[in-house]
Amino acid sequence: MPAVAVLLPARDAERTIRGAVVSILRQTFRDLRLLIVDDGSRDRTGELLAALAARDPRLEVISGPGEGIAPALQRGLARCDSPVIARMDADDVAHPQRLERQLAALAADPELVALGSQVRLFPRAQVRLGMQRYAEWVNGLSTPERVARDLLVEAPLIHPSALIRSAPLRAVGGWRDGPFPEDYDLWLRLAAAGGRLGNVPAPLLDWRESSGRLTRQDPRYGLDRHRALKAAFLRTGPLSEKREVAIWGAGPTGKAVARALEAEGLRPVIFVDVDPKKIGRQARGAPIVGPDQLERARGLPLLVAVGAHGARELIRAELAKQGWAELREYWCVA
Repeated sequence: MPAVAVLLPARDAERTIRGAVVSILRQTFRDLRLLIVDDGSRDRTGELLAALAARDPRLEVISGPGEGIAPALQRGLARCDSPVIARMDADDVAHPQRLERQLAALAADPELVALGSQVRLFPRAQVRLGMQRYAEWVNGLSTPERVARDLLVEAPLIHPSALIRSAPLRAVGGWRDGPFPEDYDLWLRLAAAGGRLGNVPAPLLDWRESSGRLTRQDPRYGLDRHRALKAAFLRTGPLSEKREVAIWGAGPTGKAVARALEAEGLRPVIFVDVDPKKIGRQARGAPIVGPDQLERARGLPLLVAVGAHGARELIRAELAKQGWAELREYWCVA
């Protein structure tokens, strides 16, 4: 039983699969098994994998019918018997010390159930501003406390950079296939089960950016699907005994979060906003007040839902000044 099983789903990845595979087989940590689920490839992916497997017995190829990433991962997980599961994608490249450094960090904190890392985006010419900001944000989540604080902002771990303890992964049912992002769904379920999530503060994965990535093409990765997961997490978790909430942010982000919460039976009864053109009006039937009237929201769970770059930290500073406790009285949601 190898210490780590690396799960790598692949489909039509002939251009990039060799680099991804070699980066895992050349890890400084050698006690691993690389399981690749060839999920119905129609190009030379299978041929290339067969040649690589012939040279290294640690590589095993599993055939899949083209059922998608979550079922492919579940198919691979069923063949794993290692205590730690690592994720990898067919178009990324792992740093040679990735597994060694992540395993050391995992061993140092027994409460960690999943651990990602910082990433470097490539090729530079393909990197868009939105993805660059997301990578910078994830790279700043260098402690489990920061990950927990920003859990409802966006997916706080890069999926192909992650190591996950097998027992808690199996306890929550592994990856689910549904109308939602399978990685964010997993992080939320692991957190809801009481697990800590973290990131190694070092760039251990070169994360490929491309116009063809699923997050750009598949509606399951849309913002509305992320918000639905967040609203469900809040309703069944920290807000399970609440029915009314306050929202800081009466713009598009705040209203979109309000709609997701309403679908879960959580009704916004007051909005807070800094825009004088909005103050005194209503959003979704609830009054909009300025920060000077924030006390009207006391006793309600407050959700900070703003989209402007840098606004979240300014609001956090104001709420800290007024004595609001994050993750107890307010949560940042995007």
